[in-house]
Amino acid sequence: MLEIEVFTTNYCPYCVRAKEILKKHHLNFIEIDLTDDPSGRLQLVDRAGGRKTVPQIFINNQHIGGCDDLIELEQSGQLQELMAQAN
Repeated sequence: MLEIEVFTTNYCPYCVRAKEILKKHHLNFIEIDLTDDPSGRLQLVDRAGGRKTVPQIFINNQHIGGCDDLIELEQSGQLQELMAQAN
């Protein structure tokens, strides 16, 4: 089973798109909303290697990046490979 964390804000269209992709593949994820959480946002910047934008996505505690990175993973077939390995 894949352990997926998605760091978001409630006003981010890229966050919505990333969550749609994960839902399309029937993947469960934990959403961490940083809308009103400046300290959480600072912790995310550390964890995401300096990236300040949302969404930031982690799969099995590995940082995969943002929405564009997730789309690239999906289009390349690597997301499906991760899903197959987890089952």
